[in-house]
Amino acid sequence: MNSPTTAPPRTAPNDLLRIADLSPDELSHILALARAMKEGPGPWRDAFRGESLACYFAKPSTRTRVSFEAAAHRLGLLPIMLRPEELQLGRGEPITDTARVLSSYCAAIVVRTSAQHELECIAAAASAPVINALTDLHHPCQVLADVITLREQFGGVTGLKVAYLGDGNNVAHSLMEIGALLGMGVVVAAPAEFAPDQELTVEAELTARTHGGSIDVTDDPERAVAGADAVYTDVWVSMGDEAETRRRHEVLEPYRVTTELMSLAAKDAVFMHCLPAHGGEEVDEDVIDGPQSIVFAQAANRMPTEQAVLYDLIKAARAGCEPRGRSGL
Repeated sequence: MNSPTTAPPRTAPNDLLRIADLSPDELSHILALARAMKEGPGPWRDAFRGESLACYFAKPSTRTRVSFEAAAHRLGLLPIMLRPEELQLGRGEPITDTARVLSSYCAAIVVRTSAQHELECIAAAASAPVINALTDLHHPCQVLADVITLREQFGGVTGLKVAYLGDGNNVAHSLMEIGALLGMGVVVAAPAEFAPDQELTVEAELTARTHGGSIDVTDDPERAVAGADAVYTDVWVSMGDEAETRRRHEVLEPYRVTTELMSLAAKDAVFMHCLPAHGGEEVDEDVIDGPQSIVFAQAANRMPTEQAVLYDLIKAARAGCEPRGRSGL
């Protein structure tokens, strides 16, 4: 295990705005680092003592907020939790100015917001690394933890089939991107009006062909689940979609994960959910509370993966790694 003082310099991404920002080598490095930090966090403890982490959260959070605060604490960082109404953003300050200011105080900026475009504006203006803690299009930190959890369960992820059911949202997008890089088979089952973004799907399909995986989108939940090693779902009504609650429930009802649906998966299949869950809606309670469920292992693995992302990006920025270029506006 490399300690913080002996880790060799390497090329790393400037930011983590989506999983597709990572090369296969970068992704493997972060996953290996997360596993090492989980098994023995000692060598990295207080790596950035006396420094700060800006956490701009425009959306409420439980797992993401607490796991990032805990991960920052393990690295010696002071996490500063910021909400829009507490900043000058409410009085008209441009988000790009806020990003520049935060960069002068903090080693990195964690952003949880609605629009991917807002995140990209922050990253374009910031000089400190920027990490996506959730947007409408991507949830990279969640799926990093998911992959760690699947590796713990199956010993590896290459060749695994993961079926995602329901709303083709940010989790579905990130799951397709990480599955494509790792040679997994990812099948998203969703009704046409809630299918994943077509452009992101095509990008993931092209990546998957290069790395031996596959991406498939269908409206048939039974076909998706057949033989799957993992069955994954998310809430039907995400933050910001409350006005569509009744319509979403009607259209997504056939995609509820039931005991009967789980029986179509592989014998040793697991059930996954990014939480919070609504038992009796997107998943039956006897599934999420049953022996196949690994949802709390997923949640627990958020901390070491986020610790690894923070350490990797901050250390790379300090080492002056060759830049890969930031996402544009």
